[in-house]
Amino acid sequence: MSLQNVHITQGEQAIGNNPDMVISTLLGSCVSCCLWDPQAGVGGMNHMLLTSSTSKAGVCNLAGINAMELLINGILKYGGQRDRLRAKAFGGARMVSGLSDIGQQNSDFILHFLEQENIICEGHSLGGETARQLKFWPSSGKVMQKIRGDAAIETLTTIDVAPDIGNEIELF
Repeated sequence: MSLQNVHITQGEQAIGNNPDMVISTLLGSCVSCCLWDPQAGVGGMNHMLLTSSTSKAGVCNLAGINAMELLINGILKYGGQRDRLRAKAFGGARMVSGLSDIGQQNSDFILHFLEQENIICEGHSLGGETARQLKFWPSSGKVMQKIRGDAAIETLTTIDVAPDIGNEIELF
């Protein structure tokens, strides 16, 4: 059987339960949440450009909340249960020094959201100054991450999370 590769970009999400499905994306200051129900074998990933906005009234997190609720509700439609959801979060890099740090704001949002919603975050790779390329298998929770440097340098990092149940972050 061949892999079913689904690439998402800013503002998109993908959800599935096929063991051969792989969701991929490329992140800079954006963040992605890989969310899955290990018992139901269903999950999904989103790609959030801006999780919050500021106005005279203060900070508004509706964009991020909406993206996360759409992802959660999509997983529930495939048979997942909210109380069994697990997460891994990625992105939030500071891509251009001297400008506002939207990557940090995005990172803060996703970790706060998961904590507020009592969703266990099994691991995250947030911040830094370089882009990340991700591949996520939604039926198992497996994530492979490649941290990209400038054209001359490429740095690879491994984050080992819960290896006893096969949900590690691997290099590719």
